Amino acid sequence: MNLEDDETTNRSDNRPFADVLAARVSRRTAIAGGLATMATTFVAPSVVSAQATNGNQATAPGSGGRSRVNFEPVAIADGGGPNPAISPDYQYDVILPWGEPILPPYPEHVNGQKSAADQEKQIGIGHDGMHFFPVGPGNGRGTLALNHEFGRNTHVFGKDDPESLEDVRLSQAAHGISMVEIRKSSRGTWSVVRGHRRNRRVTVNTPVTFSGPAAGHPALGDPTRPSYGTVNNCSSGATPWGTYVTCEENFNGYFGATGGWTPTESQSRYGFSETGFGYGWETFDPRFDLSSPDHTGEDNRFGWCVEIDPNKPRTAPVKRTAMGRFKHEGAAFTTGLGGKVVCYMGDDQRFDYIYKYVSRKSWRAMRAEGVSPLDDGDLYVARFDDDGTGVWLHLDIADPVLANLFADQGELLIDTRLAADALGATPMDRPEWATVAPNGDVYCTLTNNSRRIEPNAANPLAPNADGHIIRWTDTRRNTGLEFEWDIYLFAQDTHGTDDTFSDPDGLWADKHGRLFIETDGGQKDGLNNQIMVADLRTGDLRRLLTGVAGDEITGIAYTPNQRIMFANSQHPGNGDPNLTNFPVMNETPDGATIPRDATFVITKKDGGIVGS
Repeated sequence: MNLEDDETTNRSDNRPFADVLAARVSRRTAIAGGLATMATTFVAPSVVSAQATNGNQATAPGSGGRSRVNFEPVAIADGGGPNPAISPDYQYDVILPWGEPILPPYPEHVNGQKSAADQEKQIGIGHDGMHFFPVGPGNGRGTLALNHEFGRNTHVFGKDDPESLEDVRLSQAAHGISMVEIRKSSRGTWSVVRGHRRNRRVTVNTPVTFSGPAAGHPALGDPTRPSYGTVNNCSSGATPWGTYVTCEENFNGYFGATGGWTPTESQSRYGFSETGFGYGWETFDPRFDLSSPDHTGEDNRFGWCVEIDPNKPRTAPVKRTAMGRFKHEGAAFTTGLGGKVVCYMGDDQRFDYIYKYVSRKSWRAMRAEGVSPLDDGDLYVARFDDDGTGVWLHLDIADPVLANLFADQGELLIDTRLAADALGATPMDRPEWATVAPNGDVYCTLTNNSRRIEPNAANPLAPNADGHIIRWTDTRRNTGLEFEWDIYLFAQDTHGTDDTFSDPDGLWADKHGRLFIETDGGQKDGLNNQIMVADLRTGDLRRLLTGVAGDEITGIAYTPNQRIMFANSQHPGNGDPNLTNFPVMNETPDGATIPRDATFVITKKDGGIVGS
């Protein structure tokens, strides 16, 4: 996510989640008993966990039992400096900084990067979602797929605005994805395997293809005009068949208008404007000029989930339109009933929605037929009801409400947000990462919502300054249309404790029953952004790592044995060398060495499983 996520484009009158939550709290006050005073706080996490649905094994935090989270946490006093801090039981290395060469002729990074051609052969900026695809046993070698979400002009090329097409190309080359082969040496350190055939950069100028119901649709513009690229790649997912799915989030911010332009209803709903986020690409690259008659529909070519095969580096990425178009924050995959692939996705904007995609039938059978499971399936959006139940609303042109608004399924998917508005989906507090626990429960981070108003005794999270994590259980092993939901944790409930955190963002439930929580926002008590680890059974919560001043901690990847975990520091110091020189570890920043996004390699000193 980045700073523009706090805008609001949802003008529907759909019932806000705040109202649903208030009613839900009122209904379960009797269950809460004396554990929470509704006038001052929400139901304690222990109450929520005690109501675990569908027979899962969760119990109340603090209720006893041996914790799966036993490391010594980072102390609050140690978590706010210019350099990272990690649990005394752990250690970290740093790899893959912005600008590290991965393709020949391997140009070295310099402060104030000037060459787009060089940047296309180097690791990009804005490290975010990623996944480790093992090679062989996979604990010491594999392909790391790494998203590059965003990088400001002043950081990338040292100017507020581009002054040439070369400046624009440099900015564009810093975005996208890096696919890079890495391996562990006999000394335990990781490095790039130079010259490997799987090493690849994918940028906004890389040829791509479209598939699914919206492929070739007139709303995507002239079908003879080639399709290129992916941008603002935030979180990600990995399919059961071993491909990478990267998610396009704030794509609207790279477009602007140099001439007369009036936004359509769809463009307004997706947040397009004359100036975008100030990148200025439209001034030299007409693809991103909303007023260019030669590039009508280019804006609709972004906002998709994009599938990339790490083992086929010469194959074009594919935009899977059946999964909908919105500001995709992540793609949490699981295999549901009947072998169907299920994917949960958040739309990261205030008052937007949570989605689910389900393939038509078993993903194995579909692939055997030569059909992508991501091209033939059903897309749903969530409605949360007062009584702790919910419904997945089918985004299908067969629905009379939607048939009255859209000409066909392709148009509906291009305007997924408008379709979800029409069906009465529940507006949420910036849904970001989702993850599926071993028992099938789904967790999703709701980072914050400062625009929430009118707090009351039953709904004190208005505004929701610190965010929370919601949990639900679908019927029919994740494929059903009904679900039960509850709140797993409010970040505000951790304040005043040693485990304080705010603004949950990245999220991953491991196979052992631990929940890894990454943060992106103003932490309390002078802390930098951090990784917290929770035991889903006992509720034990501990701080594993803190980043550097001004950064976001994001991206989670791991080796098959889970004894090595990768995470990222995004925009350390917000590019200011007076705040930090990371990954150079100066005790006092020198004001000259530009900080660079980079990837942590986290291991436990005793060789144990990360998080234990």
